[in-house]
Amino acid sequence: MRAFWQRRRVGSALPRAPYPRASDPVSVRSTLAPVVLAAATGRFALLHRVVAVTAAKSSSASSPSLKGLLPVSRVTSSNARGSSNKAHHGWSVNSSGHNESLVVLSHANAKRKGVVCAAGTFRAFALDVSGTAGGAKAASTDREETNKKTMTPATTRVIVWFRNDLRLGDNYVVQKALNLCASDGNVEVLPLFVFDPRQFATSKWGSPKTGGHRGRFLHQAVADLRLNLKAINSDLLVQVGHPEDIIAELMLGGGKTTIVLTQTETCSEELAVDRSVASAVATASGGSDKKNGLTKIWGSTLYHRDDIPYDVSLSDLPDGFTPFRNKVESKAAVRKPKPPPTKGALPLATGVSFGKEMLPIDSLPFVNPDDLKIAKQPVHSKAVLPFQGGETAALARLQYYVWDSENIATYFDTRNGMLGGDYSSKLAPWLALGCVSPRFVEHEVRRFETSRVENKSTYWLIFELIWRDFYKFFAMKHGDRLFKSGGTAAGGKFVKWRADDAALSAWKNGTTGFPMVDANMRELKATGFMSNRGRQNVASWLVLDAKVDWRLGAEYFENQLIDYDASSNWGNWVAAAGLTGSRVNRFNTAKQSKDYDPQGEYCKHWLPELTGVPGKFIADPRNMPGDVQQSANCVIGVDYPAPFKLPPQDFGGGGRGGGRGGGRGGPGGRGRGRSDGRDKRGDKQKAQAENIFQ
Repeated sequence: MRAFWQRRRVGSALPRAPYPRASDPVSVRSTLAPVVLAAATGRFALLHRVVAVTAAKSSSASSPSLKGLLPVSRVTSSNARGSSNKAHHGWSVNSSGHNESLVVLSHANAKRKGVVCAAGTFRAFALDVSGTAGGAKAASTDREETNKKTMTPATTRVIVWFRNDLRLGDNYVVQKALNLCASDGNVEVLPLFVFDPRQFATSKWGSPKTGGHRGRFLHQAVADLRLNLKAINSDLLVQVGHPEDIIAELMLGGGKTTIVLTQTETCSEELAVDRSVASAVATASGGSDKKNGLTKIWGSTLYHRDDIPYDVSLSDLPDGFTPFRNKVESKAAVRKPKPPPTKGALPLATGVSFGKEMLPIDSLPFVNPDDLKIAKQPVHSKAVLPFQGGETAALARLQYYVWDSENIATYFDTRNGMLGGDYSSKLAPWLALGCVSPRFVEHEVRRFETSRVENKSTYWLIFELIWRDFYKFFAMKHGDRLFKSGGTAAGGKFVKWRADDAALSAWKNGTTGFPMVDANMRELKATGFMSNRGRQNVASWLVLDAKVDWRLGAEYFENQLIDYDASSNWGNWVAAAGLTGSRVNRFNTAKQSKDYDPQGEYCKHWLPELTGVPGKFIADPRNMPGDVQQSANCVIGVDYPAPFKLPPQDFGGGGRGGGRGGGRGGPGGRGRGRSDGRDKRGDKQKAQAENIFQ
């Protein structure tokens, strides 16, 4: 067992990577695209392209914004941490949300800028800060030279079909492609991403699967992946359509081999697409080459599927988190992260039109025009972070949270917050799309523990990653039962839920009259994000108080959340409904508000109607005397809704479960809830653990 005392290491400062000196501030745009990787003392040094541009030059709207991705401590003093109302985020904010912006670095901060990605494991080095387009020209020249060297027609095409693994570092699918290239000089690689209309279509419960916030974040992540691939003399073919149709058309034919590589997914809709692709590849090849086919590669979890101590069928996987965690921690090990590919290591497929520009966001197959409008807007000014999709932003956030701010050292104490950028890692959105791997996050935490501090907080972030794993394997074990009315509990029966459109609408719009619920739901609608604490409360209200079908809540979260992950979202919701065979955890939202937002700062942040309400009445405004309501300009039933009339509380539920997130998108989101209300470790941690379900 681990001991949770805090140990401050002597000489803990890490060496900073070199950065060119400059006598004056220089405007730079860091694409943070991997270029060259060098092995050194057992670690990897990832070089990134830093191209200088002039302030007058603007870039295409399809390029990801980088202002807002760098820690505030690295930009000019006018944005120094604490100097503005956005500085608590730890990032500077890009007001446009789309257009690539310039970050002006002072000489002192330019030196610090030498370390951008994950504090030394992936180190950034400037290749060109001359103030010209030399870096871009050099990349173009390198690409031309690579193309000259690969004029011989390839006999094998490897299609790297990216899905929820939008990164180059520690990507097992990319590693497989690298291995194939290394073993055969006649291999070409075709990186592909497809915006599948089925992932945007309206669900059978009524909500479009992908809404505006989620679509924006996904588009940014794909655009960033494309930039990073181009920086290593590759590219990304971005299409809209059914993957099975597109992949079939991209096969070489003529007796040549086409191998399709993709990451293994866990839920039924994604697995159905896998079967369609495999069938299409087989049909297109006509049996001419047995090597043709779809190869699925596991890579989305902290612990590899092959390493966990359970049967291949996962039939012996426990339905509770604690026994799962205890067993994997004692009998499995986390694999070391793999480096990203070097320049030229993925010979680019020929005869394919990749296009000069990223597919515009207008091309995404939104079924609701309003979602496209949302996707084209910048991140809401009140959001906890100016979230930007992509590996670049993921590594920058990890660098900030672990190394620059050292917020990870107090994570356990702050993780139940709801307001501000630093109460938790906020890595969930990037983990959901695979912009950073959980193994790399764990690797950085372990390095931090070795070089600086090891305590309960540093372990707790890894603890959350294990929760995320649990729901991946939980979804694989239960299959479509994860989406049934009665949940996954053994012998689970159909549960008849209340049809209450008024309650569902009030919940979605944040007009229930319960401030803790309303504030969180308005944050979700405005930003696509919500804290773990909030997710547990709103799920409990909808399912256990209003008695609305839990699946209606799950599918709305699927539409809204930028950190949506099918396994975690649906697994968390079925657990919140108490339908996993354990006890019910019902939240008293008024008490939760008093405990976690005692002065009402969070509720007032998202509920302007309550601005003048005294803090002691925020949790339940209906308790305000009439004269206080008048003086606060908040008359209940007029300025702010009276509490929604709820049905009698006689619902027994299906069991324990507790809405917790494991990381990616259920009521527990990046979650902190425990499956039984407490973390029972059997050591000092047991005494320290808190009951968060009160």
